[in-house]
Amino acid sequence: MEERADIVSKAAWRILPIIIVCYFAAFLDRVNIGFAALTMNQDLGFSASAFGFGAGIFFLGYILCELPSNLLLVRFGARVWIARILITWGILSGLTAFVWNPASFYIVRLLLGAAEAGFFPGIIFYMTLWFPRAYRARMFATFNIAVPMSSVIGAPISSLIVEHMAGVHGLAGWQWMFIIEAIPAVVMGFVVLAALPETPRTAGFLAPDERDWLSRRLETERAAQEAKGKFSVGKALADPRVLLMCFIAVGLVMGTTGIAIWMPQFVKAFGLSNLQTGFVTAIPATFMAIAMIVVGRHADRTGERVWHAAGPFLVSAAGFLLAAMTQSPVLGLVGLTIGAAGIGGASPNIWIFPTTLLTGTAAAAGIALINSIGSTGGFFGPTIIGWVRDATGGFSGALLFLSIAMAVTSGAILVLGHSMRDLIHPASSTTKATAPKATA
Repeated sequence: MEERADIVSKAAWRILPIIIVCYFAAFLDRVNIGFAALTMNQDLGFSASAFGFGAGIFFLGYILCELPSNLLLVRFGARVWIARILITWGILSGLTAFVWNPASFYIVRLLLGAAEAGFFPGIIFYMTLWFPRAYRARMFATFNIAVPMSSVIGAPISSLIVEHMAGVHGLAGWQWMFIIEAIPAVVMGFVVLAALPETPRTAGFLAPDERDWLSRRLETERAAQEAKGKFSVGKALADPRVLLMCFIAVGLVMGTTGIAIWMPQFVKAFGLSNLQTGFVTAIPATFMAIAMIVVGRHADRTGERVWHAAGPFLVSAAGFLLAAMTQSPVLGLVGLTIGAAGIGGASPNIWIFPTTLLTGTAAAAGIALINSIGSTGGFFGPTIIGWVRDATGGFSGALLFLSIAMAVTSGAILVLGHSMRDLIHPASSTTKATAPKATA
């Protein structure tokens, strides 16, 4: 079939801005807890362990509701279900401003996780309904750029709110931060209802011939994929390769969440003020965003997937090891930046594996299971870092733990790549895609 990068680019320009802003709101509501901790922990008397447990318990609610939420998304459609997720989590995120003790903190975080469940895997599944396989790494990378941008943009904003709104109308700065930063999620819920198209077949912004080409391209790929083995939901959930993907996702989420939640405290340990911490924290996030785009585009251009996922995790492990071993603030920041960039480079290619193996409802269920089990890393990562911090009085041990976790994840990807070698191989010169302008 003739390649039509212009149609893919047109779809990307219409869809990606909406879901990027939604994911930005999602991750902003995850990472702002790290900035709240700079003053909230002292105000409420939280230990590092109590904070780490509360930050991580979000993922228990998330895990319990992830698979049912993604199946409901398939049933009711992406537009309605994603809007529901955004509005409910925005409300609960704002309510975090009014916690008063560890128990109330744990309850709100648990409910917040349940409300957000299904968003990320739902978006990944939704993108498979729009973008052919040859374009997916760069599309996933462009979507995932919301993660580091939530720190690049959100870190200074969060620190400014915490610093300068303390005492306004009797509320602490961290309380205002939760209230203000909950608003984008609620607003985007209504934007999704009004503006997010369901499928290419019903996309009014595409011309009839464009809708036909994109739909036929996706249907042809799906048929070819299913010819090699079509999965039922039960078969997908029991496949050893899917279970290995779950393990890899644990490492990915452990890394992304660990650095997102604890990065402000890692950086503040250099002896910086709260405001300086907000701006310096944006440095690793900036390089994380760059790595996402560069590695994602290179993976699509070459068609190679395994080393584009495993290699960056090895780089990340080296960066965290450097940060753990040095006493120099400059080298520590360099190590944290390398660690964050490595995770960023790996992340868009991780989701190529399940979308290459699975289709249809099995894909929705499989991606939800992978993200659900992977989200345990979001609980264990922050919690273990908090325990190690309390036990040792410093962050070196926690960074060493992250280094080992990233190295083990890299090894698991190499094993997965070997087991899927019949499905994952470099694209031929006739199928390599030209990068759509929307992701340049």
